[in-house]
Amino acid sequence: MTEQIINIDRMEQAVALFGAFDENIKLVQNEYMVSIVSRGSELKITGEPENVSRASKVIESLLNLISRGETLSEQNVRYCMSLVNEGNEHRIEQIAGDCICITSKGRPVKPKTLGQKNYCSAIRSNTITIGVGPAGTGKTYLAVAMAVTAFRAREINRIILTRPAVEAGEKLGFLPGDLQSKVDPYLRPLYDALFDMLGAETYQKYVERGNIEVAPLAYMRGRTLDDSFIILDEAQNTTPAQMKMFLTRLGFNSKMVITGDISQIDLPGGVRSGLKDAVKILKNIEGIESIMFSSKDVVRNKLVMDIIKAYDSNS
Repeated sequence: MTEQIINIDRMEQAVALFGAFDENIKLVQNEYMVSIVSRGSELKITGEPENVSRASKVIESLLNLISRGETLSEQNVRYCMSLVNEGNEHRIEQIAGDCICITSKGRPVKPKTLGQKNYCSAIRSNTITIGVGPAGTGKTYLAVAMAVTAFRAREINRIILTRPAVEAGEKLGFLPGDLQSKVDPYLRPLYDALFDMLGAETYQKYVERGNIEVAPLAYMRGRTLDDSFIILDEAQNTTPAQMKMFLTRLGFNSKMVITGDISQIDLPGGVRSGLKDAVKILKNIEGIESIMFSSKDVVRNKLVMDIIKAYDSNS
């Protein structure tokens, strides 16, 4: 057994580090089988030498994030532990990224993993960005946040969100209502992200002005999209022909972000995914970048990460 002492400068840092009901410290203790005791301005970590070393690195990294204004959560505590376990603790400070956008409720939207940070940087630097990865990695949400930021800065005049109207493995039959009512269920995730960023009233105002358009992919045919930020969601369900059609809609002073999860393709058997083709065909073109997310970038409930890992290991 060995022990290590970490000094904490201010009481507010200790409060933020421990979290509500000491939940952050309990995560570290359970991961490394160590005892962590607070005594005044000191933390004493006791346990096996290697575990104490790793726990100390995690706590020092978390204190660094706190000093940079980050709010700790179960997700970023677990992410810090995973980086330390891989020997990449020197990269943890990169997580403390700039705020991308402020939601309608005043909450800052920030990248929470290195993959998300690279994704946002790629969107800023490239005309077309392709984000591929499992559910819960923030592909769509961050793309919408980047679009709203560009719109608020008047870098573009329109936000266009689209996705193919493909059912996820089940037949819904005929849906009631007019055309908009029929396509709304497919576009719901895009509406949710926009409502969060802008608020329902502001969203509706921009829709009426034509500044925001949410439509199925079929509506893109024959158009040229200038001064726009265009997001294609669920792109794994496009055919190669649909993907080519979408990509060639790009006009002047526009950006495109294409997102999808190649493990959740709902196309009929034998039909190739346009997303898979695009990643392969476009990889050497300047101005186009592909970002591959992994289960480590999942920012939902920890069980989502565990489920993705379990399916990956059995595929």
